[in-house]
This record gives sequence, C-alpha cells and structure tokens, in this order.
Amino acid sequence: MNKKVLVTVILFGSLTVSGIVSAQSVYPGQHQGKLKKETVAPLQAESFDLKDVRLLPSRFRDNMLRDSAWMTSIDVNRLLHSFRTNAGVFAGREGGYMTVKKLGGWESLDCELRGHTTGHMLSALGLMYAATGSEIFKLKGDSLVNGLEEVQNALKNGYLSAWPEELINRNIQGKGVWAPWYTLHKLFSGLIDQYLYADNKKALIIVTRMGDWAYNKLKPLSEETRKLMIRNEFGGINESFYNLYSITGDERYRWLAEYFYHNDVIDPLKELRDDLGTKHTNTFIPKVIAEARNYELTRNETSRKLSEFFWHTMIDHHTFAPGCSSDKEHYFDPKKLSQHLTGYTGETCCTYNMLKLSRHLFCWTGDSSIADYYERALYNHILGQQDPETGMVAYFLPLLSGSHKLYSTKENSFWCCVGSGFENHAKFGEAIYYHNNQGIYVNLFIPSQVTWKEKGLTIRQETEFPQEETTRFTLQAENPVRMTIYLRYPSWSKDVKVSVNGKKISVKQEPGSYIAVTREWKDGDQISATYPMQIKLETTPDNPDKAALLYGPLVLAGERGTEGMQAPAPFSNPALYNDYYTYNFHVPAHLRTSLKLDKKHPERALQRVGSDLKFTTEQGDVIRPLYDLHRQRYVVYWDLQSEK
Repeated sequence: MNKKVLVTVILFGSLTVSGIVSAQSVYPGQHQGKLKKETVAPLQAESFDLKDVRLLPSRFRDNMLRDSAWMTSIDVNRLLHSFRTNAGVFAGREGGYMTVKKLGGWESLDCELRGHTTGHMLSALGLMYAATGSEIFKLKGDSLVNGLEEVQNALKNGYLSAWPEELINRNIQGKGVWAPWYTLHKLFSGLIDQYLYADNKKALIIVTRMGDWAYNKLKPLSEETRKLMIRNEFGGINESFYNLYSITGDERYRWLAEYFYHNDVIDPLKELRDDLGTKHTNTFIPKVIAEARNYELTRNETSRKLSEFFWHTMIDHHTFAPGCSSDKEHYFDPKKLSQHLTGYTGETCCTYNMLKLSRHLFCWTGDSSIADYYERALYNHILGQQDPETGMVAYFLPLLSGSHKLYSTKENSFWCCVGSGFENHAKFGEAIYYHNNQGIYVNLFIPSQVTWKEKGLTIRQETEFPQEETTRFTLQAENPVRMTIYLRYPSWSKDVKVSVNGKKISVKQEPGSYIAVTREWKDGDQISATYPMQIKLETTPDNPDKAALLYGPLVLAGERGTEGMQAPAPFSNPALYNDYYTYNFHVPAHLRTSLKLDKKHPERALQRVGSDLKFTTEQGDVIRPLYDLHRQRYVVYWDLQSEK
C-alpha cells in the first residue's frame, strides 16, 4: 500500500463515523451566523450542516477514503505553481523547471483553464475538514489560501488567477479564449467554501478583494459588451456572486450576479419553453442554479418557476436511465434518445450540477420525486464514476453497448470532471437527512449518523442497502422529544413495512411520498423499515425494444469482459488530444446486446445469485449494478427479444 494512502486510511480509521462534504453551493439551513443575507423564500425543509452528519462504513465511505488519499497526495506547491508563475513570485533553481513537478493535462502551464483544479481542491479540503474534523484537511487548505494571498498581493488590484488578466480582456473583446470566468468561478467558490466550512477568514478577505476587482472591471462596460462577453462559458460565477452577497450583504456582489444573467439561455425558461436544442449542457445547468439562489435570497417567483420547470424538463425528457444527461456534452432531440447511446454520454459534471439543483428544489418543496432522482443519479452515476483500484474518475458514463468506463490519469488529466470528482466522492452524506419544525426527513438509505443539536437528538442509520431491503435506525435522545420522522417511500418500492421498537405500524401512504411516524421519541428507540425492490424495464421513448433493467433504484448492466480492450485502457491516453472525447472503444463486432424476456414480467428472466447483487440469465449473462462494472465492457440498454 502506498504510504500516503496508508496515512489517510489510518486517519479515517480513527473516525468510526467518517464524514462527507458538500459541493460548491449554499443550501438553506446551513452556516448560521456566517450569512448576513439569509434565505427569505418559504421552505419545506432545511439542510443540516455537514459537521452534523457522519458516514458509517459502506461502499460510499470506501470511495471517500480513496478520494481523500488522492487529494492529500497532491503537493500544495504543485497546485500553486501556475499561480506563482503568473504573478512572478515563484523562485527556483534555474527557473524552477527542476524544482516543482508540473501538473499536466488541463493544468498545464499553456492551458487556458489552468487553476480550476485548485479551486475545486479548496472546496473539497474545506468541506472535508468540516465533515471529519481532521486537521490534515485544514492544514492543507490553509497552505493553499496563504499561497494565494501572496499571489494576490503581488498582482495588487485584487485580481487572482493562474493566468494573466489579459485572458479576461480577450473575453471582454469577444476574442477566442477558453472560459476564464468558468475558471474564476472555481476559485471564488473554493475560497467561499474555505470560509464557510473551514472558518478561514483570510479566504473571505481574498475572495471579497476578487469581488471588488470584478466589480471595478465590469461596471464601466456597455450592455453590448456584456452580452458579447457572457457568450463564453462562465460556469456558475453568478451563483458565487449570490453566495458572496449572502455572506457580506454587499449589494455590489448582487449586481455582479445579475450581470451574468444570460438572456438567451434563461429567457425561454421564463416562458416555460424547452428551448434547449443542442446547447452545451453543463454550460446551461449552473445558470439555473444561480436563479435558484436568486429565488432563495430575494423570493423572486420567476426564478423559482423557471428553476422548477427546467428541473422537470431535464428529468422527464433529457435524462438517461442512470440519471445522467448529454451526448458529447450537448443536448439532443429527446425523441431520438436511442440514437444517442454513445461512448460519450453522461458528462459527470452535468450530474454533479443536477444534484446541486435538486438539493435546492427539495428544500423548497419536500417533494419525494426529487429525492428519487437524487438517489438514482447518486448510485448509478456518481458512485460508479470512481475506479475502485486507483481512485481515478471518468469524464463520461458511456452507454454505448460494449463500451467501458474511461478513467483519468493521476498526473496528466485534471479535466473538469476530475475537479468536480474531488467533491463528488467526498459529499455522499449531504442529502441523506433534512429537517423542518415538525421533524426530520430520511431521504437516502446510506449508513450514517446525524446529530440534531437543537433537539438533543442523534439518529444512527445502519443498513446493507441495496444488498438488503431493510434499514434500521437507533435514536439517542438527551430528553424525550415529540416530533415526526419522515421516511421516504420511494416510487420504486411497494408494500413497505415499518416497525417501531419491534411493533409493526400501519403504513397508509403510497409510493412516491413520505411515511410520517409521529410520537414522543426516547433514548434507545429503534425503527426498522423494509423496502421491497423489483425488477422493471425502462424503455427509450423512441424504441420500445431498447430498454434498461432496474432493480429498485439501481440500473443493472451485463458484463461483457475485456476482449479488444487495448492499453492503456481503461485509462485515458494523455498523449492523444482530448482522448476521452474521441476514444475508440474497439467494440467487438460479435458482442451480444440482446436479451430475451417477457416485457410484462422481466423479473422472470433474471435469477439472483446469493446475497450479492448478482443476477444471471438462461442466455448465460452475468448482470450486476452499473456502479460495480469497472475495467470491462458492459451493456446497459438491451435490445429486447420477446419470449413469445
């Protein structure tokens, strides 16, 4: 075992209920005392602070451990090198080319997106510290912030980046440049997260200076120039400005957030029009997240309606069975979905952002269908994004039959989905629980523990879900407390059984709702809930004979071995330009994609083997959850053949 990995395992091993982190957003209910502008929109549920939730041992926690090992193995000086070089503050022997090992891929010194990974890392480190209390994350985050302060002081005007301000000037002039505001968004968000989750006050000073620079830079520009500039991808920079406004109360930052309102994208949503066409998907979603934050801070009903319309449009029409979206990063005609099952479906950053948007909407509505989607995307896409052997992550979730997951490299990738991946595998607990004045919501069946300090209550959830159908809760109460526990009744289950302290209770609710259990809870009380799972088909809208298999919320995939996989598969080849985007999967011509079954009773075609989630068919297929398929080919969407 690598020594750095060993250090991290020992670190987390001492925390029997290790933690989770959030993404680059501020959710209602969090960060009390640190926000001058709180949420004013009416809420059905609020989020717990991440320091109040801990993960128990599980597949999710395993992914988090691998993620933390990778994060802590990347030297701070490597993450700061391009910033220091840009500011002229780096000094090393013979120019430093032998002093610091340079990051490759999208962090190369001649890549215009360089520096974005440092922003993601600031978020991941700050949030991991809040979730675990481990000093290693605090110390590394502090070191990054100290280095960035030095760079900002050298640049003098509040500007901070790993590349010259001239890239912003080119963007303002409408000249070709790769997404400078997108990259700055990662820095803004990372510094904000360092303040909110790691209590780094220096990070807040740095990011407010950056906000001042942005205001002074953009305020004099004409409306024509603004519209020209924001045609370039800018990520969620407007969300960051809304969050900075929320923290400081400074109206200039709210002005900046509104400055990045993209008329061409958002105006059709105001009219509740699905005008997505073939636009770039992950350029689109963060702009709606900003509108969600606008609604929370101002109660702008238009922002709420368009956010909800967009979410439902995505889920109902633009999402594949695993919960992912996009083909080669773009929208397509959803009526032709079966024609877009390629090796480049499901950009991970799109799912990352859809989960963020889902969290906001759930706080407004408490709608169990939002939790249903969150669960499906989390298990089928995010959980399986990471290679269990190396901790590397995939850019896309290929749905081409016979394709396989293509992973990043440790030194020479640093794609956007690597950056969001640092966060993805550290925040698995962020949506397990919510609360309101009446009680607590249990949305996900993940081994974990939540502490509700205001109620003097801790709930510990222990389960082997989805290998088993039962999840169990044990309550620790300082004093008896009367409240409601809302157990999600997933749309994929039926005939749920619930017992309290061994006594069965009547379940009158229907799937797609919440089972409300109200009583005076005492220390040591226990709840057991069993959620039966069934096999079902999910066909494509344009081809009823092309379908994915699901077991409960899990997408199942057929194993297809490694025939024809050529080195360096399953890893990307950094020597090839955009390898992840042009990759040839060399799918064997004879690879079978058909499955014979009765469409009305698909469960009859599968036989479960043992207690693991392994199924077989009479054809000789071995079928497992998609999140378990690694380093080999698979089939997700089958060509159905009727048994009759």
